[in-house]
Amino acid sequence: MSETNAGYEFERLLDVQIPMEDGVNLSCDIYLPGKNKKYPTVLMRTPYSKNIDLMITRAIDLVNNGYACVIQDSRGRWDSDGEYYPFIHEGLDGYITQEWIGNQSWSNGEIAMAGSSYGGSVQWASAPYNSKYLKAMAPKVICCDFYKGLLYPGGAFQLHVALTWGMRNNTRTAQNVSYYNWEDLFMNLPLIKMDELAGRNLKFWKDWIGHPNYDEYWEKMNVENQWSEITVPALNMGGWYDLYSRDTFTNFNGLIKNAKTPEAKKSKLIVGPWPHPLSLSTITGDIDFGPDSMIDLDQLELRWFNYWLKGIDDGILDEPPIKIFIMGINQWRDENEWPLKRTEFQNWNLHSNGNANSMFGDGIISVDLPNQEPIDVFEYDPDNPVETIGGTTCCSPNIVPWGAYDQRPAESREDVLCYTTEELTKDLEVTGPIKLVLYASSDAINTDWTGKLVDVFESGYAMNLCDGILRASHRDSFTNPEPIVPGQVYRYEIDLGVTANVFKKGHKIRLEISSSNFPKFDRNPNTGNKFGFDSELKIATQKIYHDSNYQSHIILPIIK
Repeated sequence: MSETNAGYEFERLLDVQIPMEDGVNLSCDIYLPGKNKKYPTVLMRTPYSKNIDLMITRAIDLVNNGYACVIQDSRGRWDSDGEYYPFIHEGLDGYITQEWIGNQSWSNGEIAMAGSSYGGSVQWASAPYNSKYLKAMAPKVICCDFYKGLLYPGGAFQLHVALTWGMRNNTRTAQNVSYYNWEDLFMNLPLIKMDELAGRNLKFWKDWIGHPNYDEYWEKMNVENQWSEITVPALNMGGWYDLYSRDTFTNFNGLIKNAKTPEAKKSKLIVGPWPHPLSLSTITGDIDFGPDSMIDLDQLELRWFNYWLKGIDDGILDEPPIKIFIMGINQWRDENEWPLKRTEFQNWNLHSNGNANSMFGDGIISVDLPNQEPIDVFEYDPDNPVETIGGTTCCSPNIVPWGAYDQRPAESREDVLCYTTEELTKDLEVTGPIKLVLYASSDAINTDWTGKLVDVFESGYAMNLCDGILRASHRDSFTNPEPIVPGQVYRYEIDLGVTANVFKKGHKIRLEISSSNFPKFDRNPNTGNKFGFDSELKIATQKIYHDSNYQSHIILPIIK
């Protein structure tokens, strides 16, 4: 069918069936700039429907720039046959689709892939199959290891994302989840039946809960162990407040260091002050990062495709491989590596007189070494967890908001330890990965430890930057977890993610420590019982040590 958009005529072929290896047909819509010519092709694969306005608008834009565009519904979704199961089939299905496109009369044999979130993960999944037609990728906001990146960061179950996203995508079409009483639903136990309590029956939910440790189930979906097989470059796009902020850098580094070809090692990365949808607004949460924070990512993507599929050299490869937005000063900056070579990793040590509870306590962080200082103690009650207030979440901001928010409601709690610097006498840039080294004990046989880095403004406003969690049983291994001995002091290394922020003169740096961040993560019941089947909750007494023998500290990447 011939159509016209903005005066530009194009061909659209609807519901074209592409057979997969097992005989299942996947439906796609094909957009062509015209007839009787061969074009480079951009492939977008999605479980969210090829018929949504966002996909169609992008397809027409690509057609107007001389590309064929193929939009395909994932297996078991919308117009495609088969049974949907997240992530499992996407690699082979994507490869077969690429091979099919490469042999069409309208294809010149040059293919790139585009898409975000799940539409980004399908790119990574298919890349190791190495279709001779695939020349480039442009994945937005995605991880390559679904265990540590999506479902079990730090060994704790990422409840909010798993349940809201899973319920929205458990059938062939999209499901409305806006009308649930989510506050009550998240509190229901046991986890294994939480989907049923919401009136759903998610097969993959049972599997996710049934595999709380890294095992073969997760291994077969992990592209991180296949970076060395990938031959095509990736334009990686992410946000500081995206669910996959850390993983965006991991994917980039994994490819440029391990990829199979020199071309793949020419990958690039851009990260702005954005949540999961990326550059749609200057405002993320409470904070307006200014007009310079907006980037036309579609245009950047087009430049990427023009180079790799059309051979148009507009200088994109001459630009530094990394572009990051520095919060605090709200400026973009080009860099050549991550972490930055000029980084000075400094240990900022915890101090108190034993009363670091809440922001009103006496907790301090400084570069000074601790002496003989009393421990800080709090009680973690899983029946009254610390509420998630923004941060790196996805995918239902109406249920759990994402982005930068004032953390003072959480910091007013006695079960949140706060360690804060004096007012800074000059600007201090912190850009890079953030680690928390914690010496702690609990009277439970399993529990959680959380950390959060916060920028405290002169007004007192406490802006969250990044956060993380570690399940105590997973302190040494995500494959073979072990319980802890009540009362014994352990060393925990907690990944707090990544950030790029200038703490302005007059501001303060704050570290929050607690044992819950709910409902972003599930509540550890402190019982040590079988994960996912436990309805029992116990209060745990938590102790944080910071003295000459146990130097608890946060590692800050200081940029001079």
